[in-house]
Amino acid sequence: MQFIVLCRMRDPLDAETQRKRLELRPAHIERAAKFQAMGKLLIGGMIKDTHENPAGSGAIWNVDSLQELEGILADDPWRVSGVWHDIEIVPFRVAEHFLNH
Repeated sequence: MQFIVLCRMRDPLDAETQRKRLELRPAHIERAAKFQAMGKLLIGGMIKDTHENPAGSGAIWNVDSLQELEGILADDPWRVSGVWHDIEIVPFRVAEHFLNH
């Protein structure tokens, strides 16, 4: 099953949230790389606000179930620390020809 995931920060201009985001970024990236190597994280990146400030994360996941994905997201350092305030999960299907590149 594939999903688009949007993880938003409550206030991208909050200095404490940005400090935590930067502090935990290496652990977040290391974890993401693990899921990418497993074929579960297809693509990910930063959501920006209208002034180019980091405002959250976006990703496309390929997992066995919604429950698996919810567990993965719940354990992410940015979720645990409160950097991500809101998570939206949307069922999705990547067009086959994009997976073959």
